[in-house]
Amino acid sequence: MDKRIRVITINKKLRLRLLIQNGLFVLLLLLLVGLLGYLGRENSIQWDISQNGRNTLNQASVEVLQNMDGPVTVTVYATAQDARLGDIRKIISDFLALYQRIKPDFTLTFIDPTEHPKITQEAGIKVNGEMIVTFNGRSKHLTIVNEQVFTNLLIRLVRSGEKLVMDLSGHGERRLDGRANHDLGEFGKQLSMIGFKTSALNLAIAQDVPVNTSVLIIASPQVDLLKGEVDKILAYVARGGNLLWLIDQESLRGLQPLADKLGLTLTPGIVVDPQAQQLKAPITFALGANYGQHPVTRNFNSITVFPFARQISLNESKEWNSVSLVEVAQNGWVETGKLGSNVTFDKTHEVAGPVSIAAALSRTLQDREQHVAIIGSGHFLANSYIGNGSNLGFGINLINWLVDDENLITIQPRATLDSNLTMSKSALAIIATGFLIVLPLFFVVCGVAVWWRRKRK
Repeated sequence: MDKRIRVITINKKLRLRLLIQNGLFVLLLLLLVGLLGYLGRENSIQWDISQNGRNTLNQASVEVLQNMDGPVTVTVYATAQDARLGDIRKIISDFLALYQRIKPDFTLTFIDPTEHPKITQEAGIKVNGEMIVTFNGRSKHLTIVNEQVFTNLLIRLVRSGEKLVMDLSGHGERRLDGRANHDLGEFGKQLSMIGFKTSALNLAIAQDVPVNTSVLIIASPQVDLLKGEVDKILAYVARGGNLLWLIDQESLRGLQPLADKLGLTLTPGIVVDPQAQQLKAPITFALGANYGQHPVTRNFNSITVFPFARQISLNESKEWNSVSLVEVAQNGWVETGKLGSNVTFDKTHEVAGPVSIAAALSRTLQDREQHVAIIGSGHFLANSYIGNGSNLGFGINLINWLVDDENLITIQPRATLDSNLTMSKSALAIIATGFLIVLPLFFVVCGVAVWWRRKRK
């Protein structure tokens, strides 16, 4: 009788102990789940597995946000539902969340135009989903949800004052507003998108280069400049003006004094790059992949294409700090003879690669830094070739450095390579069979096996 009572007492103790253990386990599990939930809310970690990283911001966008000292506010005037786009608020908030993760003081506010028509009218809103982005007391409107456009808008808000880019005209130069294949119209359009003002300058009419000019572009004049025009350009450089000079293989058209002033030696001939021929491009297309250490080429690892390039050599100068920006044709040379289908290197008369075709000069003048860039190919920014490689990005980087805004790098749109997942009917059938039949059957069999084992015990 005593033994039986003892057994019952032990069983009750075991049950109590098991109950306490189970209770502690459940409590700890709940605490763990709560802790994980808290950490998940406070520390968001994401992995972008899309092929071209389209669900994360481009590094250039990140750099722009990091250089913005102060809060950014975005006010979106959008209804809860749009007849064409559906839940437009979610589309915009998901897009801007990429920026909010980088910049904590990036705030987003929605206003329904139907509920607040007066406020909407006063704000000048014309489109459902239109945004007003404000930074440092400056505001701009935006109607497109796109990283390139939005980051360009942020760059325009960051820029202090208006930056005027003037292109020399009157001598058959490549024009920033031109549509011909040899013109720079597409480049000029991109400059306008990121906040630059562009204008043509005819020095035969103008008394001088305007003092508010941020950059003067000389792009391959086709006729000789008058001596008075050259003198005005030299005066502009002498007083610290920034310059982008695009030089093709033709004559300098009276600008030899400018080359002397900058300490340049311009070798005749066209760069021949056999590597381009291996890539099914013309042998006269010099491929840029080796870049000098400079703000223009910082974090720039893309290929650029310089058609019909010429060599740019820098003389030693105590006045200018010079850097070779691009070296091409590692296995090529500067061809001085006629270009044909079987051009060959003549080591007695021609310069072997690598060949420098771009240079950046700088000096401190009147307590400010002056910037000059010389590129031995006006074609690389022309409408016909600006889409090759990363020519546009390189050109924008040049302008940003020339106006002393090298920290602001514009970005190129990334192609949506994997927005849709296309699968064959057989692949879809295998996936459907696996998830709808095989996996459920597997779990049922496992459950029956566990039940059977417990029953036998």
